[in-house]
Amino acid sequence: MSNELVIKKSSSGIEIALLAEKKLTELHKEQYDAPFQVGDFYLGKVRKISPSLNAAFVDLKSEKDGFLTYFDLGPNIKSIQKFVKTVRQNPRIATDLDEFEFEERTNKAGKISQTIRSGETLLVQVIKEPIANKGPKITCDLSIPGRYFILVPFTNNISVSRKIGNTKEKNRLKDLASSLRPKNFGVIIRTIAEGVALEELDRDLRELMKKWDELVIGLRRAQFGERITNNENRLETLLRDIVNDSFTQITTDDSEVHQLLESTLTRYNLDTQKVLKHYQGKVPIFDQYGITKQIKSAFGKNVPFSGGAYLVIEHTEALHVIDVNSGSTSFDPQNREENVFQINIEAVHEIARQIRLRDMGGIIVVDFIDMKDPKNKSTLHQKLKDAMSTDRARHTILPITKFGLVQITRERVRPAVEIANLELCPSCMGTGKADSSVQLLEKIENEIVYLWEQMNQKEITLKAHPLITHYFSGGFPSLRMKWWLQHRRWLRLEKDEHSALTSYTVVNGDKQPVS
Repeated sequence: MSNELVIKKSSSGIEIALLAEKKLTELHKEQYDAPFQVGDFYLGKVRKISPSLNAAFVDLKSEKDGFLTYFDLGPNIKSIQKFVKTVRQNPRIATDLDEFEFEERTNKAGKISQTIRSGETLLVQVIKEPIANKGPKITCDLSIPGRYFILVPFTNNISVSRKIGNTKEKNRLKDLASSLRPKNFGVIIRTIAEGVALEELDRDLRELMKKWDELVIGLRRAQFGERITNNENRLETLLRDIVNDSFTQITTDDSEVHQLLESTLTRYNLDTQKVLKHYQGKVPIFDQYGITKQIKSAFGKNVPFSGGAYLVIEHTEALHVIDVNSGSTSFDPQNREENVFQINIEAVHEIARQIRLRDMGGIIVVDFIDMKDPKNKSTLHQKLKDAMSTDRARHTILPITKFGLVQITRERVRPAVEIANLELCPSCMGTGKADSSVQLLEKIENEIVYLWEQMNQKEITLKAHPLITHYFSGGFPSLRMKWWLQHRRWLRLEKDEHSALTSYTVVNGDKQPVS
């Protein structure tokens, strides 16, 4: 399977599209300086302890407090608090933990009111971004993820990903990690580390230790409510977690992002000359690669997938609901069970794609078309698990109920992606009435002639809907050619797929609007 990344930069941030076989499977948006991103470290202050919830609300100088459960304190909270206090009182203390003496580990069945107190300062890490009216979920069980390791301070444990099945390889990685890790730092060995040489593992661990040093240095001078450091942005996280030899192309339209990609891919031993591309075309990059069209078609309420069948997707605060409908699909009355089974099987792949694309989290309920054969139900359940196997988010898929429902729980760390694919008409502003097409075309012509004759604008470009641009350029002789013969000025045309049919813009040679 070939994979591609397409990265678009805008004034507010970047958009990242992941394509599998030219089909959009993930869409990520990252705003510049957005607060409370997963992995960010903050210095907070306990505002309120709730014994009934066995949790605390932590003031982060934001509209909503951070939510911290007793479980998320971690077993080494006493050691962490001791270290934080020591670092802030003695700025010259070393960043390593070689001489650090651990405190007693907390009891799993303990009470948060007996562990921390109101007004106490805490070093916390964001594990779930603010969603709806809820503040960020935070933890004191700190970790710093890398490409091959996850660094866990204040412990000496070494864990290996369960997805690495080879016992010999597990033991090799454990031995290497044991020899490389600093004292009082534990590591979790990630799946991608399988078969990786010692040199690359060592490089990754040294980079993680640099991030730890930065965290400690930031902690010394941080004020309460401040973000101390952030692990990585969304793009760096994607590159770290998913980029491998299966990627045939990574494209961006920004020079700074291109430099970041080049340095990162080189660090991961990927051939940048072969994979990396700097797009410099005039057409917007998402339009060039057909991503805009896919976004508009994929984020609607009704999502067609094959033969007239479609999905109906509804989002609520409590859960997401996906309904499979046969639509206009023709049924063989003699073999209804097989027909329904085939539609459900085809729906599985689109459901898995939509869950990743929209980044649905929490509870997801899928209503398949009813089937009677238990064997078909079992096969469908396995196909759904296979289709979801490439999803990096932790998830659980329960068997199909007798009502044809499948319940899915999926890790939710940020709000689901929502894109409005309905646009307000700029001409009627929702009234349902617009200028006639004849009047519109006449208006455009009059405006262009005025700019040529009265304003002496030599270079003019009309940006409009493709149907409008085709009207002026189509036929022989075209209207544009007639105008050239009459005015000795050539009208440039630029298709804008985002433009409404009755909306247009005229720009000069400096790309400045003149209409």
